[in-house]
Amino acid sequence: MIQTYPISKTITTLADLEQRFNLSPTNNEQFFREWQENLPKLTSQEKENLDQIKRRFERHRKQNSLAEGVINQLLISPLLTLAGLYDDPFYLTTEASVELEVEEKKEILRGRIDTLIISQQLWILIIESKSTIAFTVALPQIMTYMLANPNPEIPVYGLIGNGDEFMFIKMSTSGVPQYDLSNIYSLLLPHKNQLYDVCRILKQIANIMAINLKDKPTKTIN
Repeated sequence: MIQTYPISKTITTLADLEQRFNLSPTNNEQFFREWQENLPKLTSQEKENLDQIKRRFERHRKQNSLAEGVINQLLISPLLTLAGLYDDPFYLTTEASVELEVEEKKEILRGRIDTLIISQQLWILIIESKSTIAFTVALPQIMTYMLANPNPEIPVYGLIGNGDEFMFIKMSTSGVPQYDLSNIYSLLLPHKNQLYDVCRILKQIANIMAINLKDKPTKTIN
């Protein structure tokens, strides 16, 4: 008999994730170059907008810790707007419901995640600021959902953010699944706005996703 378990209580570490799904970090340095090379340039207006976004977020953060919804309104939504990810050909969904079957263990992992999913190729997980949920806890959970990529021939991307810090993920689910991570970008740096870097990477991923969507219609997750 196949047993059903919640993802959030079953996958709590990277070791759990890698063991259940034969997932491993790649040794290929070329696997995830999208966050490092040939990034789109920002216009002066875009830089001004990003400076304003950072100032606005810092002003609110100084008062108290911020919930996911507030971080989304102050940071994530403006970033996605600047990156063009709210526009054609992209579509946004929330509260994704996903099931993953582990054949050898006769298990089905089921769960919903408070995230933004764009065309099933970009998954965004927002954590409360000053939360006890560290990236090391959030990472295996978002990667579990990314494993449900309905088009395994196309890589899937992820973004974890808590307002203060951001990190990108790339995963290939074709054949033996592999993944790689970007650097962590911090808004706590006093003399540098790393939202510039985050926005440029989002633009880069948006360009790749647009090409993938043009070449092959994206299936949906039921």
